[in-house]
Order: sequence, then C-alpha cells, then structure tokens
Amino acid sequence: MNKPAPFTARAVLSDPFHCLAFGAGAGLIPYAPGTAGTLVALPVYTLLQPLSLSLYLAVLVVMLAVGTWICGRASVALGVHDHSGIVWDEIVGYLITMLTAPPGWGWMLAGFVVFRLFDIAKPWPVSLIDRRMGGGAGIMLDDIVAGLYALVAMHVLAMFF
Repeated sequence: MNKPAPFTARAVLSDPFHCLAFGAGAGLIPYAPGTAGTLVALPVYTLLQPLSLSLYLAVLVVMLAVGTWICGRASVALGVHDHSGIVWDEIVGYLITMLTAPPGWGWMLAGFVVFRLFDIAKPWPVSLIDRRMGGGAGIMLDDIVAGLYALVAMHVLAMFF
C-alpha cells in the first residue's frame, strides 16, 4: 500500500480540483477517509434520487469522466497513486451502488454499508485493478467495480426485504 504524501488542508481546499478530489475536504480526515468520502455521497444521492434513470445515469457518467481527470491530476500533484485522501471515487462508487435502489433512508444506509464492505474487501477483480491500473482511470475503476458488486448485492437484498 502506498503511504500518503503529506498534503495540507489549505492546499486541498484552496485548489478546486483537489477540493473536489478530496470530497470537499472529507478526504483530509486522518482515519477512514474513504468512509468519510462515502458519507459525502449521501447528500449527493439525496439530490440525484428524484431524477429519472436516464438523467441519473447522465450525471453519473459526467461525474465519472470528471472524476477520472481530477483524481489523476490530484494523484500526480501528490506524487502518490490513489492517495487515501482522494475520495471522489468513493462518491461515484456509492452512486453506482444506489443506481436503482429502493427509496428510503434504510436503503441509503444499507447501500453505504454494502459499498464500504466491497470497497474495503476489494474482491477480485477490484484488488487486481487497484494494484495494477494507474492514473485517474485506475483510481476510479476499482470503486466502479466495487459499486457494481454492491449494486448487485442491493438487488439481492431487495428481493428479501
């Protein structure tokens, strides 16, 4: 695992690209920044949830494209591939998890837990992508796949609850 390079709150919050990559500062939290980044996704999801599926997907594609660029840019600036403070990928991963989830806070919480489990456990091929793929695409792709796993898990849960 790469040791994160030191990066000050001032440097993150004063640069709009780093601020986005760090989830408006959530990635600066010293313990569990990925979890903090996923928490940032909750209000984002609340805003997107009422959208039609096609509009939700369009926003998701834009966030994915923007995220690939800003995460890659932040990674280069920090000199560390997938710095733990870069959490834009967790935000997108959670939004993928919640793509067609049933409405309600209980499902939002379930999606949060399920996504975090897949993101932390990194089942194959998530772990492979995390280790071998570089740049902004690599930072984003492992969380996209974790989000897809979590999306499937949410549908399985919805069949029983």
